[in-house]
Amino acid sequence: MKLLKLLPLAALAVMPTLGFAQEVTEAAEAVDATATLNMEMVFIFNSLLFLIGGVLVFFMAAGFCMLEAGLVRTKNTTMQLTKNVALFSLASIFYYLVGFNLMYPGDAWMFQGWMGGFSPTVLEPVGVGMADLVDVSYASVGSDFIFQLMFCAATASIVSGALAERIKLWPFLFFVIVLTGIIYPIQASWSWGGGWLSEAGFSDFAGSSIVHGAGGWAALAGALILGPRLGKYKDGRVIPMPGSNLPLATLGMFILWFGWFGFNGGSQLAMGTVGDVADVSRIFANTNAAAAGGSIAALILSQLLFKKADLTMVLNGALAGLVSITAEPLAPGIGLATLIGAIGGVIVVLTVPMLDKLKIDDVVGAIPVHLFAGIWGTLAVVLSNGDATLGGQITGIVGIGVFMFVASAIVWFILKAVVGIRVDAESEIAGLDTTELGMEAYPEFGK
Repeated sequence: MKLLKLLPLAALAVMPTLGFAQEVTEAAEAVDATATLNMEMVFIFNSLLFLIGGVLVFFMAAGFCMLEAGLVRTKNTTMQLTKNVALFSLASIFYYLVGFNLMYPGDAWMFQGWMGGFSPTVLEPVGVGMADLVDVSYASVGSDFIFQLMFCAATASIVSGALAERIKLWPFLFFVIVLTGIIYPIQASWSWGGGWLSEAGFSDFAGSSIVHGAGGWAALAGALILGPRLGKYKDGRVIPMPGSNLPLATLGMFILWFGWFGFNGGSQLAMGTVGDVADVSRIFANTNAAAAGGSIAALILSQLLFKKADLTMVLNGALAGLVSITAEPLAPGIGLATLIGAIGGVIVVLTVPMLDKLKIDDVVGAIPVHLFAGIWGTLAVVLSNGDATLGGQITGIVGIGVFMFVASAIVWFILKAVVGIRVDAESEIAGLDTTELGMEAYPEFGK
């Protein structure tokens, strides 16, 4: 009887303990739910940054196209338009088939730190959930692929402008296949894919050397092997060959400036925290400042050197400023970013005539903008990034430069020997629009 009387008291004593245990369980479940939600939001916002950045960089394809179409002569405009559409399409296909996994091999290196494996890109399945993802802290494979593809295509666009007005269409497009599917991804894997350059301390935030310098080296190899346009250099003089449409070229420059916010801003690779978003906004501000510095420096210097301001120098000065800040758009303040961009603008004005003295014919100024300013921007990283070293930066510049130049030259030499890469003199004089394509961009002008 006494035990029966004590049972209610015992139940009352146990009830708080049971209630506390239930509260602990509920709290733990709430913490787990919050952590899962946070991971989902990070994944969503990171993927969104890649998608928005990728779309902005995609618009740069239009910028390259318009810039080149405006800076070539009327008789070669359709060819440039055709090359730009085709090169982007080929880059999309071959970066999917080979390039993406070659550039980001993960644990699938064929030669550790130097070359990954050859396999097509595989996306997540339709309707994938958080439980199905291998890495929920990063972003979707599809968004990463689209973003990185745009960088790959931009590299090919750099080559297109430098070799304009005298190269055959199909050999050029074959080179694009090799460049975007194999050559560019291999060297990019050395840094962004966790290869030997990343271990050597090389730092290139968004690709002053990895993208722009790489395209510049490939263009330089092609320009040397292809040779200058007929009549460009005569009796020790440089013969001016003005572009067909400066308003179009100016539009192209502004489109590139606009797209560069995605190029550099998206390279933050994260938008899941307050700090990430603040960093992206800082990158936007520095990117804009560098472009402004480059254009004004080119404007002033061209006036001083040539006695008249040169619009083409101003356009390329802005682009050189953008290339210069691309290696480190986060760490500098706006003032330093403007200075870095301004030096890029100066480099363009000084190196365009230098190439002409060497009889290296670059129709749109791609080599000064992307290669020379890219080298400067890569070196300038040490001015604001305390983790970067001059030795590490020089190692990256030399490593990328040697590989891109030699690999590109081999492909160009093979193409030259097998099918030829240059149109005949008659076709070049008449213009590639009619001789290679049978279609004029401005048919009324000829009539």
